[in-house]
Amino acid sequence: MRPLTEPETKTVFDKLANYCTDLKSLIAPLPDGDRYVFRLNHSRVYYVRLSIANLATSISRDALLSLGTCLGKLTKTGKFRLHITALPILSEHARYKIWIKENGAQPFLYGSNVAKAHVGRWSEDCPEHSGCVVYSMGDVPLGFGVTARSTAEARRLDPTGIVCFRQADCGEYLRDEDTLFAG
Repeated sequence: MRPLTEPETKTVFDKLANYCTDLKSLIAPLPDGDRYVFRLNHSRVYYVRLSIANLATSISRDALLSLGTCLGKLTKTGKFRLHITALPILSEHARYKIWIKENGAQPFLYGSNVAKAHVGRWSEDCPEHSGCVVYSMGDVPLGFGVTARSTAEARRLDPTGIVCFRQADCGEYLRDEDTLFAG
């Protein structure tokens, strides 16, 4: 497990900036003096407390499977792909949000995009192609995606039109359980 290099950090922060309002709060010192850091192990990026990351240095890289919250994976081409395991962090710092009705939650959790007919409400002034977190009407985060249309365009859209392209949903824990945490 090692700290991220400068290009890796820029790639991760660029991706997180699409979804989060304030990136400084992710790495700000905690009241107890500790802070969160980003660490890389087997091409996966982890969000972990510094005190725990320092303790993990005594474990060999091959023996260490996971530590902290897995945010995503750095691909061989240098891009960063967010995993569903990043949802608690994204939902806490989300800039744009979409709430879907109960009749739209199941199709979303089975891997479908969000149609306008399934939207209960959404954040105001949401631009096109920006990251958003998808919630149920009971404020439970279900996943995240990228908006297909701006809020103004989506209001004029027909009910079957796509409002949000799904990137990840909680159903991935079941669908991809074999490959989600594998090397």
